[in-house]
Amino acid sequence: MNSRARPKNVSYFAFTATPKAKTLELFGRLGPDGLPQPFHVYSMRQAIEEGFILDVLKNYASYKAFYKLGSAADEKLVPAMQAKKTLARFAVLHPYNIAQKVVVIVEHFHEHVAKKIGGKAKAMVVTDSRKAAVRYKLAMDRYLKERGYDKDMRALVAFSGKVEDVESGPDEFTESNMNPDIHGKEPSDAFKDDLYRVLLVANKYQTGFDQPLLHTMYVDKRLSGVLAVQTLSRLNRTHAGKEETFVLDFVNKPDEILASFQPYYRGAQLEEVTDPNMVHELQTKLDKAGIYTQSEVDQLADAFFDPKRKQSALHSFLKPAADRFSALEEDDEAKAEQFRKDLGTFLRMYDFLSQIVAYNDQDLEKLYTFGKNLMPRIAVSEGGSNILELDSDVRLTHYRLQKLGEQKLDLASGELVKLSPASEAGTGQAPTEEQVRLAEIVTKMNDLFSGNLTEGDLVGYVTTIKSKLLENEALAAQAQSNTEQQFAMGDFRAVLTDIIIEGQEAHNSIADQLLKDERIMGAMQGMLAKMVFQAFAQKVGRA
Repeated sequence: MNSRARPKNVSYFAFTATPKAKTLELFGRLGPDGLPQPFHVYSMRQAIEEGFILDVLKNYASYKAFYKLGSAADEKLVPAMQAKKTLARFAVLHPYNIAQKVVVIVEHFHEHVAKKIGGKAKAMVVTDSRKAAVRYKLAMDRYLKERGYDKDMRALVAFSGKVEDVESGPDEFTESNMNPDIHGKEPSDAFKDDLYRVLLVANKYQTGFDQPLLHTMYVDKRLSGVLAVQTLSRLNRTHAGKEETFVLDFVNKPDEILASFQPYYRGAQLEEVTDPNMVHELQTKLDKAGIYTQSEVDQLADAFFDPKRKQSALHSFLKPAADRFSALEEDDEAKAEQFRKDLGTFLRMYDFLSQIVAYNDQDLEKLYTFGKNLMPRIAVSEGGSNILELDSDVRLTHYRLQKLGEQKLDLASGELVKLSPASEAGTGQAPTEEQVRLAEIVTKMNDLFSGNLTEGDLVGYVTTIKSKLLENEALAAQAQSNTEQQFAMGDFRAVLTDIIIEGQEAHNSIADQLLKDERIMGAMQGMLAKMVFQAFAQKVGRA
């Protein structure tokens, strides 16, 4: 406990453009109002006015995806909250959704961004998961090749570890095998090459990444608070010929992004400090859960702080608590999850507040030690059982990607927004997962996201066209004797155009768009060529 107190002969400094409330509490000096404050501020506002960084919210465009889902399992019962998350994920990762966004990204970059900064401007695409990054990379590579843009515009992808996605391919995906041309180099280093104009990321390079040629960001991930500021601020570096930046956002609301930036525009200030009694309240709550006994906590502490102890000796004092947690998880998953969250909050809060407040409470220190050692034994396993598999029960029936508008988000507007202190977020009573019919969840999701969809947005139209293409004997023969690329470049376009014209009366709106807009037709051709070629290949394989 004594070691947690700061030595009086040591000074601590923090340098950051985006301080969290915790940072100000730990490193700030007490001001006239009794609240911690920075010893010096060079604000975002001053840096923009003096030309050291660019205003990244000056040019901001919003898009929104509208969709409808259909269910083939109307009576199936599912946990409501998990089902909503799973259905939203299904729509986000759907190949049609990603293909449409790739068209918008590539064509926007090609028409408006590529010529910026003397023809050297680059862009970043922020995806919301590693699987999404994999699918974006495959779709973008395919589209760049189809349009002939790949001669002077290539994409890189950055994510950690390995990704399994059987819908995209049988083998694991890694940074290395998805970026084969850079021969093992870091994507951030390879991105400096003039050929690589777009960097797709999943939880990488959203903070600290410095590339002055980065001009535009395409956002397909929920962002808020400090993460929103840090992510979009990858654009703010200055460079000769770089006069502005651009953000195209598929997901976030402009006013929420603006609200994330405002606490940092004039200089971060605290609303109030964190209540030090929070750790005592959490301690009481954890004690009542019945997962551990005080004697187990005491015995673990005695063994842990014994300089002669062995790590293996700690196991016997932790096993009873871990076993009780496992039993609770089987009987009442919601209560078990609540204990896990409460313990995590206690560990974070005590670790933080004990650097500011001298608690001098051995029971708190013992519980902290016990909790730190118990937590790995009760942590959620990666890819756990609470992920619902609904793909076979749900289908995407309608889809439209619509531009909502462009605007300048004015950082100077509004009053000063202060930072809130740490709170017991997420430590309330966990609700029991209500079991409802899958069809009800699908209906609710459609009410939220469908908008005014017309037959021109009907994904089923694609299925109809695909079926007619599969009936064409000439295409079937070409699929057997050619590669997928050769197949797409043969008679496929002519046959596709004939089918669209034949069915124009029944689907007039979408047929007109395809026949009049080469970009849309090109995207449709590329997507259908792949689907049809693979379908023919499967038929041959089954035969």
